[in-house]
Amino acid sequence: METAEIRRRFIAHFEQRGHTPVPSAPLLVDDPNLLFVNAGMVPFKPYFLGQEATPYPRATSVQKCIRTPDIEDVGKTTRHGTFFEMCGNFSFGDYFKEGAIELAWDLVTKPVEDGGFGFEESRLWPSVLAGDDEALHLWMKVTGLPEKRIVKLGPKENYWSMGVPGPGGPCSEILYDRGPEYGPDADWDAMGTAMAPELEDRYLEFWNLVFMQEELSAVRSKEDFDILGPLPRKNIDTGMGLERVAYLLQGKQNMYEIDVMFPVIERAQELSGRRYGADAGDDVRLRVVADHVRSSLMLIGDGVTPGNEGRGYVLRRLMRRAIRSMRLLGVEDRVLPELLPVSRDKMGVTYTELHRDWDRISTVAYAEEDAFRATLRAGTQIFDLAAGEAKKAGSPTLSGERAFALHDTYGFPIDLTLEMASEQGLSVDEDGFRRLMGQQRDRAKADAKAKKAKHGDATAYREVADGLGQRVEFTGYDEVVSEGTVRGIVFGGGAVSTAHAGDEVELVLDRTPFYAEGGGQLADQGVIELGNGARVEVLDVQSPLTGLIVHQVRVLDGEISVGEAAQSLVDVERRRSISRAHTATHMVHKAFREALGDTATQAGSENAPGRFRFDFSATGSVPGSVLADVEARVNDLVLADLPVEAEIMTQKEAVASGAMALFGEKYGDQVRVVSVGDWARELCGGTHTGRSAQLGVVKLLGESSIGSGVRRVEALVGADAYRFLAREHVLVAQLSEALKARPEELPERVSDLVERLRAAEKEIESFRVTQLLAAAGRLASEADAVGEVAFVGHRADGADAGDVRRLALDVRGRLAPDRPGVVAIVGSANGKPSVVVAVNDAARSRGISANALVKAAATALGGRGGGKDDVAQGGGADTSKVEQALADVRAELARA
Repeated sequence: METAEIRRRFIAHFEQRGHTPVPSAPLLVDDPNLLFVNAGMVPFKPYFLGQEATPYPRATSVQKCIRTPDIEDVGKTTRHGTFFEMCGNFSFGDYFKEGAIELAWDLVTKPVEDGGFGFEESRLWPSVLAGDDEALHLWMKVTGLPEKRIVKLGPKENYWSMGVPGPGGPCSEILYDRGPEYGPDADWDAMGTAMAPELEDRYLEFWNLVFMQEELSAVRSKEDFDILGPLPRKNIDTGMGLERVAYLLQGKQNMYEIDVMFPVIERAQELSGRRYGADAGDDVRLRVVADHVRSSLMLIGDGVTPGNEGRGYVLRRLMRRAIRSMRLLGVEDRVLPELLPVSRDKMGVTYTELHRDWDRISTVAYAEEDAFRATLRAGTQIFDLAAGEAKKAGSPTLSGERAFALHDTYGFPIDLTLEMASEQGLSVDEDGFRRLMGQQRDRAKADAKAKKAKHGDATAYREVADGLGQRVEFTGYDEVVSEGTVRGIVFGGGAVSTAHAGDEVELVLDRTPFYAEGGGQLADQGVIELGNGARVEVLDVQSPLTGLIVHQVRVLDGEISVGEAAQSLVDVERRRSISRAHTATHMVHKAFREALGDTATQAGSENAPGRFRFDFSATGSVPGSVLADVEARVNDLVLADLPVEAEIMTQKEAVASGAMALFGEKYGDQVRVVSVGDWARELCGGTHTGRSAQLGVVKLLGESSIGSGVRRVEALVGADAYRFLAREHVLVAQLSEALKARPEELPERVSDLVERLRAAEKEIESFRVTQLLAAAGRLASEADAVGEVAFVGHRADGADAGDVRRLALDVRGRLAPDRPGVVAIVGSANGKPSVVVAVNDAARSRGISANALVKAAATALGGRGGGKDDVAQGGGADTSKVEQALADVRAELARA
């Protein structure tokens, strides 16, 4: 049974039983605790937490997920994958344990010809939380199985929580016995309540039913938590692993061999000449490729771009592991253009947007591979240097610090370091490397834990939201002044009833014209005047929970309290200035897509008063001519005075109308579409001008790179753009006056001046070097005798490190070659001394080393030095010690 059919049957089964089908949410999630959606229930969290009213009593979905903590195990087991799809059914206070068990067992065991999965009952083993007798008896009642066929496991396996205070509850799993070839028979009674690791491949858990029935006050671990009491409303959250069911029904050994993944392995075999199943190590690499190529495809499809932190770093790591694995399979050419389209064709059957957005996806992916190939070249040079130093020092081992630096600083994979070290007869201090990686991982976990702890901060907001009983009404699209009532005050992490002059608190009204920061648009500011005469200054506006708008305010005078009438007054000039920037962003986005193609998709923005920042996908820098064309195109349409209008429609209608949706943004069933004439159309919740002419003028300041495949343009709008152009005009006028040239002649005149200046600088430099070297003959003839050695020690004030080296080598060349000779030159430029020691062959044959001598001089100068036996150099910080440095070289030479 193909994966697409399994997905279809799952949704149909639950839709026929009253569940509302919910499309998969994007992988990106607006949650301080998560980088990505990592479970099917994540999009429904606001309903389980009581943050939002549930729009339906029961739902079903097949949700895209990414989970990376076990990335090192990918390819080594049958179970671990980074991207996966979780089939789920959810009940929000509707049916509970018995209903969930009946629905799951029916679908799993129903014959294929009747729309089910047709699993043999004799191979199925339900599990329950040890002590959950209710679930135990319900399984026996629903399935007719005897008690000995139902496994009792501890909380490590069969208790669910979010890892923080909130809802939790016991679980039931459905295990599938794959047969004795996958492991020993289970002795459930002897095993106790913990699943033995050797049984996990044989008794594969493929569906987990969570009975969400308790409120937890503290969660210290999977097995250590405090139960505050029962939830007021019991919920069901289940998750069936689509890939696991697919390889069971398709008769495959693991998830990498199913119909939507194995074609990538087949293509990788063709490219590498390796055969899947012939070598265990190659098999792991091929499975890593299949998993990571698919995961990268889906992440880029949902708007993630490679980077050095957060989501971008996860994507970059996955892509580089896939490319590295192909390299270890012997393929050094570009591989993503060969592999990514294979995954697209399979996953695109369900996710058709992968075909629609292919130009953008492939552009981002191929640019990252090219960048990594360059990294590999640079890393190889660094590795060769490190390996050479290890051999020179007589060490057979590359240090853990070196291996970690290659990995962390240069992005050089440890597997590649091990491979190349082995080729050069070296080992790698893997323990040292793992220790440093562990320390880095611990720091990351500590940071993640600190972020996770912030989840509790939402408690006060939920309390206010519950008291409000409805969404805060946002009136700011139509007005900048509105009447409302104070519904909540938050201070110090808790809800309070009053606040006084000087306090900084968070204020919730039942209706407000203040725009909360979101979609790249900064928040409104202004004042709120209360009916009792109190006034507050609005500093910021945020939306910590869906439907809740929170004003961060400073009480200017009087006392504010819950229930007071309030008049909100938005800072109109700031609002207008930000709105101009937001409309300009839409127009620039459209103009870039016209100029560069549909791959130039927005990857972030910030709309501030009078200026905006716009990030977009691009493989390289944007030529100045293109920037000029985009700027001209936008300003032509500004002058055209196009109407800027907003409409509310369904997502389906919006897409059909040609409106763009931004990746990573969360949209409801009803969306707001902002149009600039018939030209630019985007889904957007921000505020805008009424007509394009209100922008006045848009000035692009320039563009730059902010990461692999992502460029940033910064621009000014309206009065800010006018003031910038006015300053530019004054500057041009001043230059024209100074150079006695017309404005259009300035570029050529300035270029001519720069060339003449460079020529003069070269001439001066040549003269200076000639003067410096003119002293070389005299210095050589005046060499002192230190024992049998001809020694030249000289102070060259004003000479930089390059000058000093050049002079030292010239003097050394003028000494008699048959007599040992040593030259030490100390120069000083810009307040910093530098020293070079040069030794001729005759001196080196006597065991005299420039490396040893320069260290004595550099120490006197308060610095360090080193080099080879014939030439060494160093520097310091104390120019008053130049004579001392020369004296120390002489003394060291006398002892040699």
